This record gives sequence, C-alpha cells and structure tokens, in this order.
Amino acid sequence: MANKTKKNTTTTTYDDNNNTWHWILQKGTPTTFTTIALFAILIRFLVSLYPYSGFKTPPKFGDFEAQRHWMEITINLPIREWYRNGTNNDLSYWGLDYPPLTAYQSWIHGVFLRFFHPPSVSLFTSRGHESYLGKQLMRWTVISSDALIFFPAVLYFIIIHYNQPSRSRKTDLAWHITLLLLNPCLILIDHGHFQYNCISLGFTVAAVAAILSGKDLVGSVLYCLALNHKQMSLYFAPAFFSHLLGKCLRREHPVLEVSKLGFVVLGTFAAVWWPYLYSTQSFLEVIARLAPFERGIFEDYVANFWCATSILIKWKRLFATGPLKLLSFSLTIISCFPSMVQQIKSPSNKGFLYGLLNSSLAFYLFSFQVHEKSILLPLLPATMLAMEEPFIFRWFMQFAMFSMFPLMCRDGLIAPYFALFVLFILVLNTPDQNKIKENNYFYSYLGSTTRRLILFFSLILHIVYLTMQPPKKYPFLFEAIIMNLCFSQFVIVTLGCNIKQWMLNKNVKLDEIEKKLI
Repeated sequence: MANKTKKNTTTTTYDDNNNTWHWILQKGTPTTFTTIALFAILIRFLVSLYPYSGFKTPPKFGDFEAQRHWMEITINLPIREWYRNGTNNDLSYWGLDYPPLTAYQSWIHGVFLRFFHPPSVSLFTSRGHESYLGKQLMRWTVISSDALIFFPAVLYFIIIHYNQPSRSRKTDLAWHITLLLLNPCLILIDHGHFQYNCISLGFTVAAVAAILSGKDLVGSVLYCLALNHKQMSLYFAPAFFSHLLGKCLRREHPVLEVSKLGFVVLGTFAAVWWPYLYSTQSFLEVIARLAPFERGIFEDYVANFWCATSILIKWKRLFATGPLKLLSFSLTIISCFPSMVQQIKSPSNKGFLYGLLNSSLAFYLFSFQVHEKSILLPLLPATMLAMEEPFIFRWFMQFAMFSMFPLMCRDGLIAPYFALFVLFILVLNTPDQNKIKENNYFYSYLGSTTRRLILFFSLILHIVYLTMQPPKKYPFLFEAIIMNLCFSQFVIVTLGCNIKQWMLNKNVKLDEIEKKLI
C-alpha cells in the first residue's frame, strides 16, 4: 500500500516554484485571488460590449428588456402589485416570473438606474429603452453583482476546500479559482445574453462552502436565498436535503437536528416572502408566476431528454400538460434517487459535491420547462469537482458550451463564444495541469480515438451551422443534431458520475480495512 501511495503522489505533485502560476503565488491566496478576479472582471467587461438578448428586436425584445422592465415595475409600483396583473402591470409583457428575492434585487438596481438615468426606468415610456448610458448601467449592475456576491462566495469555497491537509498545492488553488471565475458559459449568459445567474449561483457556492465547513444552519440559509432568487436552484435541492438528512441521522439527537434545520428554512422563507403572506390570494398569485407550465415541456432546442426524443415522440402533440408534468416529475425523482440514497446512507463532503452534480443533471435532463441556460446549474458542481475529476469537467464544459451555441448565434455573440472557448482551452492545457494524469472511468471508457472523433464532429457542426443553410423542410435540422450530440454526452456524464458517487462507499470501506491492517 505504501508503494501505491508513493506512485500516486509522484504523478500529481511537483515543485510549485517552477510552474505557470509562480508569479502570482508568491504572496498568498488573497493576492492570487485578487489578480485572477481582476482579469475575470476585465473579460466580463469585454463580453458586455457585444449585443444582448433581444437587441433591437421589437416588440418584446428579449431577456435584457425583461430585466429592465422588472426594474421599471418594482420602483414605480407598490410591492403588493409586482406580481399582480393590472392597468400598470401587464403580466403578458415580461411579467415577473422569479421569486421575491429577484424582485428585491430588481428594485435595488432600479433605484441605481433611476439615480443616474431616470428615462431608462420610467413607467410605460421606458419600454424597449436602449440608450447607450442605459445599456452601460444595466451591464454594470451585472458586473457589480458578480463582484459583490459570486466572487466572495468563490473565495469562501476555495478557503474551505483547500484548508484540508491534502490540499497544499498552491498551483491547484490558482487553477481552481480561474476555472470558477472564468466559467465561459456563465460569462456568456450573464454578461452577453444578459441575466443575473451570478447571484443565485453565488449564494449556492457560499451554501456549499458553509456546509463543507460544518456550518449546516448557515448553509441552509444561504441555499434558501439562492432558491428564493431563482427557482431553478431547486435543481440542487435533492443533494442538500439528502446530505443534511444523512448528517442529522448520525448525530445524537437526530429529531432535534432536523427540527433546527426546518426552523431555519421556514424562517428564511418567511422573511423573504413576508410582503406576500398577508393573504392566501397574494401568496398564490406569486406561486402561479413561478410555474409557467403553459409554455410547454421545453422551449427552443435544449440538450435534454424531452427535446432530444421529440424527433421520434411528439410529446407536446401526444400528451396534455397534466400527464407530462407527472411523467417529468417521476423521471426526475427516479434519476435523483440513487444519489440521494448514497448521501443519506453515507454522507461525506466529496459525496455531497457529486450529489449536487447528479441531482442538477437529473433536473436538467428530465424536468419541466428547461432552458439552454439551465446547463449553468450542473456546471457549477462540475467545476467544484474539477480537481478531483479533471476529464469529466473538461468534457462536460466543452459540450455545455456547444449546447448554447445556437443561442449565442441568435444573440450575435459568436466572437465572444469562440474567444472564451479558446481561453478555456488555454487554461485547461497549462503545462502544470498537463502533468496531472487522467485516471478515471470516462477517460479509459471513451478511448482516445472515440474522443477525437466526437470532438472533430462537434467542430464540423460549428462550421456547418455558420456556413450552410438547412433544408427548407427541416429548418431546425442543425439545432437538432447539436442538441442530440450534447444530450448523449450529458447522459454519459450522468451515468458515470452516479457510479463514481456510489464508489465512494467502496473507497471508505477499503480505507477502513487499510487502517486495521496498519
């Protein structure tokens, strides 16, 4: 066993004074993080110079106009009317459809815009507003949200994650910070397409860090904030629930521990929802806005089960919304179940990270009303596991980006897409990281020839999509091929990561046997 340990060490460690990151590692973690963070902000600023969703496309424009309109509504109407259809708030025109914390965030940003440029958020007359100053102020609200919430959350996670005895290599720390702050998909969606995913994902990162450090109550509050900012954060709920339940069941007073968590969760929700708890009708008005089932089981082309199989099975034509909701819910729960059982049975920090990845992938693949942008959720835990699973992360990130390619083309973000893709490849292939051996199930299962063929095919699809017109009979042929290719890779990642999570139990047993032998 000693020889085996020595062998693994020699393949993954080397002198930190002779590597790509040496120039920013000499003065410690704060300097390293600040340097990378400043570069990440610069990249965000450069991407923000390009068009956004709905740029100059009336009458409803796109996500940029939706976010601006929410600022207009929240600063001009009483809080009780934000989710209510009326003369001053036509819900058919980008009505609020996210939880109250998004509304409060919109109010804060609306006050900021009104102070510097009142016409951009004036009631009614600001619809479709696209002045240069208004656009720049909107862009800076996203960059500031990143800097104030997502960046500190990443620093918190890094401090906790690398505070373990086995995580002493400074190079890994710098590389991991870079991967988290320069996530190309998050940058393209938030600072190109235009959204505020950095807020809900930032709360999630902070929640994970708190739980990894043993602060379960703090982690629960932070996750509730994420859930109350974007309901898509529900993708992580099975992992949080099963991990915390598994920990509670192993403590001296499990019922008391569960009760404490329940009290904190209910208290956080009550605080966020307080303005809408004065009547059942008001509460239900908000709930109804958060579940837009009338839009159908999927929109556009997204690399999940429903869209991929719709080529053969016309789900929207064959089934009403009710049965589809039940079927979607059932498949999502079934696909989450193995990961949940593992964490209830054997909760661990590494298992928790795998659980986050597996539950979010299950929701992405099978839940109702998934968007292309939803891939950001499973990408987050995949990036947190990047040092443990470098190949899974690289493979998943490449196809996550590819799955968003048609959306980026519609938004006029082709140049930022390829620029960030190249930057991502350069970061992944720094000389230091090439010294880490790829030793996992995926790497050996796919084989080098298969991997190269898949990547070559994806490159050809990029070129075809940009240079050729699809047949008139099948106008979305290229999108369908791209989505099915990405879906197939996501399925492989999902199956493999569930296997990897369950193998943690085997590794624990082997460690216990080894300790007994020693």
